[in-house]
Amino acid sequence: MKTYYDLFNKIIAPENLFAAWTEFKQGKQRKPDVLAFERNLEENVFRLSRELHDKTYRHGAYEGFYISDPKQRHIHKATVRDRVLHHAIVAVINPVLEPTFIPTSFSCRVGLGMHKGIEALERMSRSVSRNGTRPCVMLKCDIRKFFDNVDHILLLSILAKRIKDADALWLLTGVVESFASSYTTLFERKGVPIGNLTSQLFANVYMNEFDRFMKHVLHVKHYARYTDDFVVVAESKTYLEELLPPIRAFLKDKLMLQLHPKKVEIRTLYQGVDFLGYIIFPHHLLLRTKTKHRMFTKLDCRIAEYHAGQLSRLSLERSLQSYLGVLSHANSYELRQELLNRFWYSI
Repeated sequence: MKTYYDLFNKIIAPENLFAAWTEFKQGKQRKPDVLAFERNLEENVFRLSRELHDKTYRHGAYEGFYISDPKQRHIHKATVRDRVLHHAIVAVINPVLEPTFIPTSFSCRVGLGMHKGIEALERMSRSVSRNGTRPCVMLKCDIRKFFDNVDHILLLSILAKRIKDADALWLLTGVVESFASSYTTLFERKGVPIGNLTSQLFANVYMNEFDRFMKHVLHVKHYARYTDDFVVVAESKTYLEELLPPIRAFLKDKLMLQLHPKKVEIRTLYQGVDFLGYIIFPHHLLLRTKTKHRMFTKLDCRIAEYHAGQLSRLSLERSLQSYLGVLSHANSYELRQELLNRFWYSI
């Protein structure tokens, strides 16, 4: 396994920090805290670089708030300075860790993502079912309170296997330990904030241990994961049931995680399998009802913002196109027409 020794200087280089700023600010230019940082951009970036070089940098506090998308989530937002640094870290560290990830891990990876995950799962189902002519069963699971239960010491030990740069590990330790969830105890610090870009990378690093267990120890042929949701496709329900005890044991003993007791499902392909906002059937794909309702609610909000002068016509049309893009992956002609009618009759 290849290891890396000189990453810290690449992260803190002003050119990397300025590139991180450019990436970070996309879509946020009107935010008051972003505007304040930009007013003294060069001074802020060079000060950040110096503090990192001198090891006087300390990660700031978080602002907590709740969103519903559709279930309620507790988001923790770091300061602009810290979020720029998160982008700088990911730009350097992600290419180092990316080669260790399996091909069917789809969350927050360049060239992959939700729709690639759905396409892969459709291919798996067609392969196992021989295009709908053979039995096909899927095990779908979800990790209980995943982000809140990521163990800091374990996460950092996994990172240290690949990264041998002591300064880079000092920085990563500071980012990891800048946050602790309510699951933290006197003896164990746990949790990474959902709002951090680095948390997406850390999630893949942490769950990559599970991915490798599934592929190289249990030798599961048809397996896909997106963050803390994963699916196994097989011909036999018995085979899937027999996977559950070793899966539970590995998650508990090696990663200090648990399956969500209410989100372990074994369903046939003909019943339909719900994954990443879509429901997969033998010969077609439908949008999940909750996803459909959320899409129409968001479109109504965007239209209201447009009429209130808070959103440009271009931004409104871009929102529409993004929703149509979601529908393009499913059998959704009537739903597409309903969305277009809602749009044109409302403006």
